[in-house]
Amino acid sequence: MSDSTGNTIVERKHSHVEICLHGDVVFNGKTTGFERFGFEHNALPEIAYSDVELSTTFLGRTIGAPLMISSMTGGYSEAATLNRRLAEAAEHFNIPLGVGSMRQALENRSHRESFSIVRKHAPTVQIFANIGAPEIATKLTESDVNTMLEMLEADGLIVHLNAAQELFQPEGNTNFRHVLEQLTLLTASIPVPVIVKEVGCGISASAARQLIEAGVKVIDVAGAGGSSWQKVEEIRYTRQFKQDSRFSLPALEELLNWGIPTAQCLLDIRALKQESPEFSAIEIIASGGIHCGTDIAKSLALGAQLAASARHILKALHEGALEETIASWLNDLRAVMFLTGAATIAELRHKTLITKP
Repeated sequence: MSDSTGNTIVERKHSHVEICLHGDVVFNGKTTGFERFGFEHNALPEIAYSDVELSTTFLGRTIGAPLMISSMTGGYSEAATLNRRLAEAAEHFNIPLGVGSMRQALENRSHRESFSIVRKHAPTVQIFANIGAPEIATKLTESDVNTMLEMLEADGLIVHLNAAQELFQPEGNTNFRHVLEQLTLLTASIPVPVIVKEVGCGISASAARQLIEAGVKVIDVAGAGGSSWQKVEEIRYTRQFKQDSRFSLPALEELLNWGIPTAQCLLDIRALKQESPEFSAIEIIASGGIHCGTDIAKSLALGAQLAASARHILKALHEGALEETIASWLNDLRAVMFLTGAATIAELRHKTLITKP
């Protein structure tokens, strides 16, 4: 299947992975904000390191650790291998897994195996289907939604908000009219919870308020400071058309680094949760620049239920160190918990973060 530029969606998905692995796609001069914070050291932790317990809950289910393998890919032949390995890791650590956008699976049955393979190799963990806001805006049919959920035996549906990515994408769909209206109808009609995530520009408190009122159960902030999907698509644009950016040079740097830092998103939505019982029930995922266990720990202390990572996990998979990388992150997390005297994830959430000078 081809898009309006003549390039197939399959080629686009493959190039996304290649650019994320090898291209310069990180924010320039804008960080996640986690470096602003540190934990107060507890010289009397009153626990043994062996007492530290990483298990927690997410959407009512017990999971092995507060980490999610975030949405990455699917929809082309090589993606089946990537998703199989990600699913095996998720099953090994008993952590949730989100797949990449399933638009291609809805449009072309031949690519469905690259998604359905995850349930075969992760039979017991939470798995989440994924579709983009532009597809929601044009009103997915009940059959489309059921197809995605049944394909994965999904525990929920992720809707990703990617206005900046679509703006930069050569074949992008920038029609975001009626997303909230259709999202409200969707949350009321499907049997599983809806998660809404950004893809690297962050979700503000005002946007979070609208999402909660629309019936969304989980917000994945996916803030700025990690990968810039504007940069990914800008690389694709210049390669495809062999010309400079469509935007003026004075504006380009700001647009490529557009977004709200991850830590700021967490702080703002944590404050929102304190306004009412309706808001307090929302669960938050921290993603956007998560690259070690101390980032996970800080995310939890800033109000997240768990953290999620995509590009760093993908790079670890590419380097043949997927399980080792996740294990080291969880060791980081255990170390922070021991040094703060937190035996459980619930206790860690109440530990003091100090703002660094």
